[in-house]
Amino acid sequence: MSKFYYNEEQESYDAIVVGTGISGGWAAKELCGNGLKTLVLERGRMVKHRDDYKTAKMDPWDFPNGGQPTQEDLKKQGKQNRTGYTTRADAKHWFVNDLDHPYNETRRFDWMRGYHVGGRSLMWGRQSYRWSDIDFEANKKEGIAVDWPLRYKDIAPWYAHVERYVGISGEALGLPQLPDSVFEPMMELNCVEQHVREKIAEHFNGRVMTAGRVAHINSDKRFEGNGRIRCQFRNRCIRGCPFGAYFSSLSSTLPAAEATGNMTLRPDSIVHEVVYDPDTKKATGVKVIDRITKEEFEFKAKVIFLCASAIASTAILMQSKSDRFPDGLGNDSDQLGRNIMDHHLGVGAAGKFDGFEDNYYKGRKPAGIYVPRFRNIGGASNTDKFLRGYGYQGGASRGNWEDIIAEVSHGKELKDAILKPGGWTFGMGGFGEVLPYEDNRMTLDYDKLDQWGLPTVTFDADFKENEWKMREDMKEQAVEMLTKAGLRDVEPFDDPGGLGLGIHEMGTARMGRDPKTSVLNAYNQVHACKNVYVTDGAFMTSAACVNPSLTYMAFSARAANHAAQELKKGTI
Repeated sequence: MSKFYYNEEQESYDAIVVGTGISGGWAAKELCGNGLKTLVLERGRMVKHRDDYKTAKMDPWDFPNGGQPTQEDLKKQGKQNRTGYTTRADAKHWFVNDLDHPYNETRRFDWMRGYHVGGRSLMWGRQSYRWSDIDFEANKKEGIAVDWPLRYKDIAPWYAHVERYVGISGEALGLPQLPDSVFEPMMELNCVEQHVREKIAEHFNGRVMTAGRVAHINSDKRFEGNGRIRCQFRNRCIRGCPFGAYFSSLSSTLPAAEATGNMTLRPDSIVHEVVYDPDTKKATGVKVIDRITKEEFEFKAKVIFLCASAIASTAILMQSKSDRFPDGLGNDSDQLGRNIMDHHLGVGAAGKFDGFEDNYYKGRKPAGIYVPRFRNIGGASNTDKFLRGYGYQGGASRGNWEDIIAEVSHGKELKDAILKPGGWTFGMGGFGEVLPYEDNRMTLDYDKLDQWGLPTVTFDADFKENEWKMREDMKEQAVEMLTKAGLRDVEPFDDPGGLGLGIHEMGTARMGRDPKTSVLNAYNQVHACKNVYVTDGAFMTSAACVNPSLTYMAFSARAANHAAQELKKGTI
């Protein structure tokens, strides 16, 4: 049997949290902070903050093959390699072996997964943006899918609650489409980024360029957690941050939950079913398979939080079949597994900039620029070509050492070239909203089982006309902005890949106002089983065009406090 961490095993708890990533960490922190004895289950291995960041202090020359994956790596992580960076030598240990954890594709879907304590909070992109009422109201106004059962005012206090704890570096702008957060000092733009910012403001009415809003401490303020201090500008974040400078559940929320004395953490625990009692109309616990020994267990609790990631949590609900729920727990609406969303990316433009040759920058800041959405937010911004909008991420930098590789460079000339920085380049890539479509879905294949005897996931999802039309505008506007900013040799690019490539999988158990058309209510509770909450990306009713993790955190904290209150009232 796997070793238990923190507290001792018992059969019954006040709460069970499935998953230890962005959402699971927040659920655990808030539940434990409210005095609930909480069992936190993670299907992957134990990881200890700092001790297990094995590549965090390595330099480029410490990695064989220049850090590139070997053919053996690619055999094991062919799908995980689709991003182009998840199988580098400094990060491949965080991502799953595709042979050990297979899935199926009717249409291509890039499912990037990390199975370990901390989940993808260890290697996330850290871009953190609030939603606005433009996002929460869009479905209703446009007649798309179903209406969100809440508005910005309902979640705004919870955004602030988590931001004060996380530390979000950024700049207040007062934009209606991108509400301001509780900010740490923003990461300064370099000289070319500042130049492009000024030119965009000069040539494009209403468009703004700012620094990326990222979950990094950028001051000497003390934040709770495991010795978290300010960002060191190493930009080796995907390896795990020994300084705790960027937010992760491993450095922040899980230590907070542990400090209460109310958390029991059990890694190597694959949850595959929520147990339902038809008499009480409540869930009584979860069924677990030990990852290593394959022993089976059942743990009981008064309330259950599914935070295993959008696809994994929904797979658990699908496997939770009973006479009451023959198609999966909470699936009265037949929406379980449907409406898969992600952000489409890989489209934009890049160019070269002449000037500022006497300027350079210090350190490797882990954030570039951000251009907030400027399409379909009212007035002249509206277009009839497509619904919703997009933002841009990117930045400026000087040429790297690879520019010196030329047969004629040797001796003194080579040394001089190494010491002289290359020219400035600037690139920007769009993050576009994907609409929810019922036929973009996942199902379970019981004929193809994994090594624990569980059904594998099959994806059948793709971009549609609205996304393709949006991409054209994303490309055209990037070229126009960079050209008017004075860059030369501006070239567009467009490599769509597949859904999942943004690693922002959402939907599959959406919230809504009507149990006939949604799985969850406004507090993330399963409509027909109120003591089961789902607070990862599965609950998303639409996708907006910003990175979603900050929204997951806010909803998770809100739902966990709601659950604690309802338990005290005896209503769940």
